[in-house]
Amino acid sequence: MAKDATYEEVVRSLKNGDFRPVYFLMGEEDYYIDRISEYIVDRALTEEEKEFNLTVLYGADTDIATVINTAKRYPMMSKYQVVVVREAQALRNLDELAFYLQKPQPSTLLVLCYKHGTPDRRKKFMAAIEKAGVLFESKKLKEAQLPAFISAYLRRKGIEIEPKASEMMAEFVGTDLNRMAGELEKLIITLPSGQKRITPDQIERNIGISKDYNNIELRNALIAKDVLKANRIVKYFEDNPKNNPLQVTLAVLFNFYANLMLAYYAPERSERGVAEQLGLRSTWQARDYLTAMQRYTGTKVMKIIEAIRYCDARSKGVGNSSTDSGELLRELVYMILH
Repeated sequence: MAKDATYEEVVRSLKNGDFRPVYFLMGEEDYYIDRISEYIVDRALTEEEKEFNLTVLYGADTDIATVINTAKRYPMMSKYQVVVVREAQALRNLDELAFYLQKPQPSTLLVLCYKHGTPDRRKKFMAAIEKAGVLFESKKLKEAQLPAFISAYLRRKGIEIEPKASEMMAEFVGTDLNRMAGELEKLIITLPSGQKRITPDQIERNIGISKDYNNIELRNALIAKDVLKANRIVKYFEDNPKNNPLQVTLAVLFNFYANLMLAYYAPERSERGVAEQLGLRSTWQARDYLTAMQRYTGTKVMKIIEAIRYCDARSKGVGNSSTDSGELLRELVYMILH
């Protein structure tokens, strides 16, 4: 497998029974690290084999010598044994793995879960892993990539989701993919018998997000420069501040307009060109940016970004002792629309 394998490549090779002596799963996003480590165990061992051939160690409670000695053991009545090291970032002297990987035990699958960062790639053991096994980096998804993740997750379950519903979930849950997976599973359970499509109405009923008054609808109103709709949403937010905190709204607006600024530099001003520029997984997500580029100049977008930052500072008390969140948002929306 090539250096820095993708999630899809790792899963595909495991499905094909192409096991490697070592898997080093690292990065900021826990979700993919957890899914791959679980998948390795489930593909390599039956439930009966797990009793004697699955060993789970924790970096803070073990040492590298124990890990290596465990990896050198032979499986019992099974083709493989699996050794999973969780929280491997707490494990000291990882460089000593390089000696083991010169001649790894072929019947052992050593899985190291190194979360919340990545080691120095110049380390000897990193080079040894690239030669002998699989190196996978789990990166945090950008907010713009969440709808594609949601759609793909549900598609694997045989469920479709409407684009607006997908955006509502992305806004509500954010980039914590483990939490997102949990919320999506809840939605699947609440689907009526025989229904295979999730709509905004179902999310409103089961998750508690208004399908008409939310940050995505506010963003859409600003893109369309729909003054009436934007002010209705601002009034709703003002009347329901606990469910619509200003900081979340500012984050949504900042991400959109920051991406819009980048979209102006796309070599090709088309759905595909903007999607590639912003790293979007599907071209339909670029449509909003193309529409906004027709309604806002680059100079105006720069001023909007500055205004959002100023609003954020004032919401935290900087140069502001009396203006509440509702009024701050109202002032910001007025500036954006005029």
